[in-house]
Amino acid sequence: MILVRDRDRRGHTRLGWLDSRHTFSFGEYRDPNHMGFRSLRVINDDRVIPGAGFGTHGHRDMEIITVVLEGALAHRDSLGHGSTIRPGEVQRMSAGTGITHSEYNASQTEPVHFLQIWIVPEARGLTPGYQQARFDPQEQHNRLRLIADRHGTDGALVVHQDARVLAATLDAGASLEVPLEPARHAWLQVAGGVVELEGDELRAGDGAAISAESAVRLRSGVGAQLLVFDLA
Repeated sequence: MILVRDRDRRGHTRLGWLDSRHTFSFGEYRDPNHMGFRSLRVINDDRVIPGAGFGTHGHRDMEIITVVLEGALAHRDSLGHGSTIRPGEVQRMSAGTGITHSEYNASQTEPVHFLQIWIVPEARGLTPGYQQARFDPQEQHNRLRLIADRHGTDGALVVHQDARVLAATLDAGASLEVPLEPARHAWLQVAGGVVELEGDELRAGDGAAISAESAVRLRSGVGAQLLVFDLA
């Protein structure tokens, strides 16, 4: 079973400095039909103008993954980390018992575009933690590259949940198969380009919930950037 989440039906927050699209309910956007999928709770598609950003704010009991698509995002947190995240890099924060952080566009001239993803952890009250890693683009060229899982497999970031996050970049005309083990579920998020999923054409911002399938095939006629969440 495949259920497509249309990009144009997402929630929308528009401020002077922020344009954010919400795949699932977030902030003032509430839709009881879109409260998350399995342990996947938030996918926010954020664009921030030069020099602006989110001031210091707090989180608890959430695994937060940030994927920068364009530009650069400056980060500071209460654990003492200060870094800049660029395309090809992925950040993971475990909020656990509590963490505060800020996120700003690192450029004074160029916008930044990023996805912020929340995954509900398997337990409350975990010790807060932080990771950031760069993944070789060739390792996700026309194939899936694991970027996060429970065990940090093959250099992946660690998330405290039975979840695997994979990334792929497809060339025009390329295809790949996404296998699913029995009783597993998947969420596909199109970060860029266009991809065909079992007859449905999905564009940047579209998503799809996949259940009760042993595998699905993805094909792109023009190229695509994808995230796949393999979930219990």
